[in-house]
Amino acid sequence: MEDIKILAIESSCDDTSAAVVLNGRTVLSNVISSQIDLHTLYGGVVPEIASRKHMEQINQVVEEALKEAKVSLEEITAVAVTYGPGLIGSLLVGVSAAKAIAYAANKPLVGVHHIEGHICANYIDHPELEPPFMCLVVSGGHTHLVRVEDYGVYTILGRTRDDAAGEAYDKVARAVGLGYPGGPKIDQLAKEGNAKAITFPRAKVDGNVYDFSFSGLKSAVLNYINGCEMKGVEINNADLVASFQASVVESLVTRAIAGTKESGLKTLAIAGGVASNTALRGALEEACKKEGFTFYRPAPILCTDNAAMIGAAGYYEYLAGNRSGWDLNAVANLPLGER
Repeated sequence: MEDIKILAIESSCDDTSAAVVLNGRTVLSNVISSQIDLHTLYGGVVPEIASRKHMEQINQVVEEALKEAKVSLEEITAVAVTYGPGLIGSLLVGVSAAKAIAYAANKPLVGVHHIEGHICANYIDHPELEPPFMCLVVSGGHTHLVRVEDYGVYTILGRTRDDAAGEAYDKVARAVGLGYPGGPKIDQLAKEGNAKAITFPRAKVDGNVYDFSFSGLKSAVLNYINGCEMKGVEINNADLVASFQASVVESLVTRAIAGTKESGLKTLAIAGGVASNTALRGALEEACKKEGFTFYRPAPILCTDNAAMIGAAGYYEYLAGNRSGWDLNAVANLPLGER
């Protein structure tokens, strides 16, 4: 079979990224322009600033990706792009660029779901991985437990009813003065704390045992902080974040393991920005070992938003014959499984 080279573009939040992926699993280039330093000044992502920055960076990032891959636009098979979910302004920049490039180069255009991209990041680091398997997707905007039936075919077992896990991390980090981005900072500080120092709630959700909820936990942490401040009690931040993280990790791990078991699967993967959290990775690894499951996780660079994962997902969408028209638009709240 002829090699398929996908030029992929990802701009759903605050990272501008372009990549060239060969046959779905080999990354020839993966260029990421991060805006973290810029948004740190504001304590979180400012959508208007993010989209403007994408406009400044997108052409340079695409050129760099092609150059690094030693591939010309003529040699590209198709152009894949994230069209949702995400920040609408940020998505529009990537979608517009991808449409312009595909049209000018006379190449097929393939719209990719952002969460599908995160799941497919596992194929890059683990060429032996094939569906069906269970995947826990945990990021700043999403917390999903997904059964991967086949390439591009997904069944959602559970999802968050309110805050995503990464969102809760960012809010708690802000409350204790750690700043943005909260996830990596909490992960680091928690190593110095006692995870059993404070008992925070583990939410159970009515109607679906696999659904998640983190807003109650976030409120419990804020109430604890306010209570201590009112009583003049000194807060041990390391113990606080370690206890908070223990609650999040337990909620994620118990549902992921139970869902994998009930589905009769023996393989569990993790994906998304929070998938690089060391406590979560360690707990899942231990739980999978105990159950006799095979555990897969992408390298940290592939957990954050990047175009290589979109190239991997785009390859399987391309093989399935899925093409997008020139009317492809950004969809901020695009559900997984819908085109």
